[in-house]
Amino acid sequence: MSWDQIRQWAMVVKRDVCAVYLASRDPRVPWYAKLIAVLVAAYALSPIDLIPDFIPVIGYLDDLLLLPLGILLVVRLLPPGLMAEHRATAEKYSGLPRNWVAAGFIIILWVVGIVFLGWVFF
Repeated sequence: MSWDQIRQWAMVVKRDVCAVYLASRDPRVPWYAKLIAVLVAAYALSPIDLIPDFIPVIGYLDDLLLLPLGILLVVRLLPPGLMAEHRATAEKYSGLPRNWVAAGFIIILWVVGIVFLGWVFF
């Protein structure tokens, strides 16, 4: 598998996570599919993994296995055609420009928090 294929697969998974999140907010989706969709989206966006990423090899297995399996489960629970609709919406959102002001604000918050913790402990 080449790097281009891996990058393409990662972009598809990223789009599908967004689509799963959108599906979790759709009133046409059954409650049990919404519940699983929320869990999958929360796991994908959470900075905490079941197996920490710093553990060699197995640290990334949960991301490489659990996330695609969760997305597949949500897709199977959705009414036909609904995932395609949410994928199209997610694709539209992925083409939007990045908000660098918001990213800068978040970086500033992290720096201020680290400085504050350093001041408190030292």
